[in-house]
Amino acid sequence: MLKKSVISFLIILAALIVLVFSFGPGVLENQFNKMQNLGNPPASAKAKALHNRLIVGDWHADSTLWSRDLSKRGSRGHVDIPRLQDGNVALQMFTTVTKSPSGLNYEKNDTQASDNITKIAMLQRWPVKSWSSLTERAIYQAEKLLKLAEEHGEDFMLIRSQQELATFLEKRAINKDFVGGLIGTEGSHALDGKLSNIEVLYNKGFRMMSLHHFFDNKLGGSLHGEEKSGLTEFGAAALRKMRTMNIMVDLSHSSEQVVRDVMEIDEGPYVISHTGFQGHCQTPRNISDQLMQKIALNGGLIAVGYWDAAVCDITIESIAKAIKYGVSLVGEDHVALGSDYDGATTMSFDTSELDKLTQALLEQGLTEQQIAKVMGGNMLTFLQNHLPKA
Repeated sequence: MLKKSVISFLIILAALIVLVFSFGPGVLENQFNKMQNLGNPPASAKAKALHNRLIVGDWHADSTLWSRDLSKRGSRGHVDIPRLQDGNVALQMFTTVTKSPSGLNYEKNDTQASDNITKIAMLQRWPVKSWSSLTERAIYQAEKLLKLAEEHGEDFMLIRSQQELATFLEKRAINKDFVGGLIGTEGSHALDGKLSNIEVLYNKGFRMMSLHHFFDNKLGGSLHGEEKSGLTEFGAAALRKMRTMNIMVDLSHSSEQVVRDVMEIDEGPYVISHTGFQGHCQTPRNISDQLMQKIALNGGLIAVGYWDAAVCDITIESIAKAIKYGVSLVGEDHVALGSDYDGATTMSFDTSELDKLTQALLEQGLTEQQIAKVMGGNMLTFLQNHLPKA
């Protein structure tokens, strides 16, 4: 009798484990990446026509973090290849998240705080080596994109050089649904404290690296860390190595002192891949307008996000107003899109609906030339100038 009870218990336990690993990843993502229906009206015929003529590009989406096949249209999250095609998105930077705190506090995070990504990695059955190595977490996410390009080459191409970008543009001229992807890090936690891992990640296709995420790290202070400190000697060495290798450096989430220190060492140009402007939305997520202007003066790009901590609201109107503010502050050649799609964010539209943002920018009074630059022209120009040549 006891033996039968043990067997029954083990069967029930096994069934529960199967259920958790089968449905848990979807339930988890639905808790983090949400959609809020605000009744956004369709874009006008004029906006659709303009949008379809544009090169559209986005500097920041965390889609590789989640357990989804990006070649298929998903019922959750914000980005996949079919939805990128619907939104006429030509260029998408996929950023790999390797460490993130519970609560996503923008004001202060203890470096010893619990890490969400460890739990996500375990629940989604990532390789065991990624449970303890942040470099392996970044590599695992990058390999999803390498596989996507290999298995769905008719729809998606990975871009790692100016030469590959030129090839992509030739193919897209023939196939307007062709999507180009790039790989970046969400914070240099992914280096695991080793300069040698810059080259390891570069060889896996990484062409943009941000220095920080929510925690302070060996490179220096996060905007959301404990001390808001500047760049360390290790951080300066990492910066120089990245610049020497033509890796684009992303200053998102870095403390203001780190940003100042970085530009003292090397003027750039730099990218802020997902942000808002303090003068438009005063939150702990956004650095000062003065620093934004300095980044732009040195040829950098400021990519505007779509979530509340960046633009104070998730309405398309608020995003368009933030972009208009940025154009006025730093100039039309220095503003881009950095959605933060699939980044534990609540959105009012996904990437398939980007023509509605084109509509909102028209309503804000931006010219077609300004819209073309912001929606992707500036990103394309930056990549053409700053990716490795071959």
